[in-house]
Amino acid sequence: MSEVLPRSHTAPEPRPRIRDVVRAYVALTKPRVVELLLVTTVPAMILAEEGLPDLGLIVAVLLGGALAAGGANTINCWVERDRDQLMRRTRNRPLATGTIAPGRALAFGSLLNVVAFAVLWASANLLAAALTLGATLFYVFVYTIWLKPRSPQNIVIGGAAGAVPVLVGWAAVTGTLAAPAGVLFALVFVWTPPHFWALALRYRDDYAAAGIPMLPVVKGEVATARQIFAYSWVVVLVSFTLGLTTTVGPVYLVAAAVLGVAFIAGAAQLPRSPDPARAIRYFGYSNVYLAALFVAVAVDTLARNA
Repeated sequence: MSEVLPRSHTAPEPRPRIRDVVRAYVALTKPRVVELLLVTTVPAMILAEEGLPDLGLIVAVLLGGALAAGGANTINCWVERDRDQLMRRTRNRPLATGTIAPGRALAFGSLLNVVAFAVLWASANLLAAALTLGATLFYVFVYTIWLKPRSPQNIVIGGAAGAVPVLVGWAAVTGTLAAPAGVLFALVFVWTPPHFWALALRYRDDYAAAGIPMLPVVKGEVATARQIFAYSWVVVLVSFTLGLTTTVGPVYLVAAAVLGVAFIAGAAQLPRSPDPARAIRYFGYSNVYLAALFVAVAVDTLARNA
């Protein structure tokens, strides 16, 4: 009589907790990037209004902008999920680890952009909504898919997407675009390359491993540091052109001068010693520079129109 062996049972994998799933989806949106984008939006709205816009409009524009930026970042993660696995900085992202299925991530990012468009169209106007959608399409197709894997100038052109929120803020208030909005756009546009190249200096080996031709990988660290220094001058010069298109007061002018000196001084140190620690400090200060300068735009406008 043969012995009946017990059936082998493999323990089912534990279902992820809802809190962990939510965290993973939030991580896909890159919240810290979204925060920086929104910092430029409200000051642009205040300058357009020459005072404080309706609070409901501010909230709606911030909500729409956050949804759109988060959706664009999610789609960026979906496109780059294989490359993210090759980089230490990104290998723990939800798509790189398999925490979230690619199809669900793409659907999530697309849904965020659809909702963002609807929110901005309903609460502001079609121009603001269209600009936001255009920024997402540019970021995904022009920067992420076309430029980033092919050209060391990727961030020079692709950075335009991150400058669009100032246009959205202005358009939400006025329904049109004007020269001051163009200057604010140009400011973020020229600020983006030195900001991102400093990060690329810190993670040069990561980009090389993933086959991404960031400037430090293609041209080397010293050449990149020199480009950062050259661009720092351009950023500061552009910051002072705002006064050619609209009225600015002493609050903004003093802030632009003090912040600009520090911005250039920090960049001047990099060609002599483009080490990762110094580069990441400059990257951090570049965030402070942009945020503080746009806060100065808002404070200066409110002070002049009090």
